[in-house]
Order: sequence, then C-alpha cells, then structure tokens
Amino acid sequence: MKLGLVSAILPDLTFEEVVDYAASVGFECIEVCCWPKGKALRRYAGITHIDLEGLDSQKMAYYKDYAKKRGVGISSLGYYPNPLDPDKEAAAAAADHIKKLIGVSSEMGIGMITTFIGRDKNKTVEENLELFKKIWPPIVKLAEEKKVKIAIENCPMLFTENEWPGGSNLACTPAIWRQIFSIIPSRNFGLNYDPSHLYLIGAGATKPLYEFKNRIFHVHFKDIKIYQEKLDEYGRFSYPSLWHSPKLPGLGSVDFSAFCSALYDIRYKGPACIEIEDKAFEGNLALVKRGIEQSYHYMRNFM
Repeated sequence: MKLGLVSAILPDLTFEEVVDYAASVGFECIEVCCWPKGKALRRYAGITHIDLEGLDSQKMAYYKDYAKKRGVGISSLGYYPNPLDPDKEAAAAAADHIKKLIGVSSEMGIGMITTFIGRDKNKTVEENLELFKKIWPPIVKLAEEKKVKIAIENCPMLFTENEWPGGSNLACTPAIWRQIFSIIPSRNFGLNYDPSHLYLIGAGATKPLYEFKNRIFHVHFKDIKIYQEKLDEYGRFSYPSLWHSPKLPGLGSVDFSAFCSALYDIRYKGPACIEIEDKAFEGNLALVKRGIEQSYHYMRNFM
C-alpha cells in the first residue's frame, strides 16, 4: 500500500504547495481534487488543485513531472458531485466533468478517478438504480476506452438536513454494490473504500473487503465518532450531522488495526489516502497540518 493524502483539506494551497508539503511529511501519493472552479455547495467540496479549464498537454506534463520529481505520486483525480441529481442541468454538468476528468487522468498516465455515483434523495433505491442504468454505462465505457479506473466512494452523503431523506450517493452498502456491479460488470468500475462510512450506517467495515477485493481500487483512511447521548436524543432515523462527527484516524471508533490487517489479507497494494474532516483540527493552517501529521504517524503504525 502507498500512504497518501486527500488534497481537499488544503484548499488555499496551490498544487505545488500541496505536493511539497506532502513530500516533506513523507506521503507517497496524493489524491488531487479537481472540481470546476466556482462556489462550493458543501464543506470539503469545490476544491481545485488542478483546474481542467484550459488544461493542455504541456500543463498536464508539468503537474505530473512536478510531483514525480518530489517523489509523490498522484493516486487519483478526485471530484465528488451528484450525477443523478434531480436537477437535470446539475446532473448533466456533473457527468460532463467526470468525463473530462477521465480524459485528463488517461492523458496524464494516472489511470484513476475517484467520485460518487450520485442519487436522487427523494427516490427509492430501485428508482435510483434505473437512473444509474441510464447515466453511468456511457461514462464507464469511456473509462474502458481510456484505460481509466473509476473508484466510487461509499459515502451515503446524507449528513445534513438538505440531504435528507435519501442522501446524494447511491453506492453506500454492500447490497447496492452487488447490484451496480451486476448492472455494470466492467473491471474499470470499482470502489474508493472508506471504513468510516460503513461504521456510520452500523455495518462492519472489514467483512466486505474480502467479497469485493477485486473491486477496491482506492482507499480512504478516515475515522468517525458517534455520540450516544445525541443518539439518545435524536435517534438513528434523524440526519447524522445531529449525532456524529468525522475524526482523525485513531480518534474515533474505526478499528484500523483490523481494517489494515484485512487489506493485507486481500493483498491490497493500491493507494490509501488519509482524508481529514475533523473539525477539532481546523481554524488555521498550522492546526490543519498538525492533524495531517498526527494522522500520518498514526497510520504508519499499520503500514
């Protein structure tokens, strides 16, 4: 495995500054955020460390060479929108940018993008699967043609009131993974596996690794804390931002020893990127870096 960092937590740094910092800490790779420039709709979104607008072959080569010279690989180009958004214009824009990302990932020789399936929060799983059948086959076909893997993060995206009741990402449970992989059996279509999201929904984080080992292309290391006293107040059927909080690895309830042990069991050799969303380590750049470096040293215990 290669220990990496998701660049979203460093929104005000340039690509070069992110790479330089990652190299100084000891990271082997970074997942580079590539949102279209504009207003972010949520926290940790709208981050642009590589801007696809006007990106040419010379600039692509520059980014790749800059990272390579500092010993840092680019694990993936990341963009997490909602291609099944009930707003058709927003859904189309998301799908179009994903397709552009596939082309850039191919030309840069990265061969991976990380993203969401998307979801219409007001429709059932079955109705969303029908939307999936319409939207995703041409995207995956393009990825096959470009020899790029699509790694879908398993985040339910139903944290806040405006994402309730269904969330905005369909691919959040093993039962749904089986269905989407049955509909699109392509070997270029798999998972960006985050154990914290399984813990959030009350599911085991390690067992699915064995069943879906051939579909795990990318891994996120993020922890989570669930506050029982808040669950006592609101219950699990309320939206999770009322009773949970993302944490640095080791400061929540995910068993990273067991999780990494299972990754070794399945012979996973891909990127595993720390994703920082802990509000206790925000407020200024020094505090963010403290959280990143603490997470790095903690995860090195298992890698």
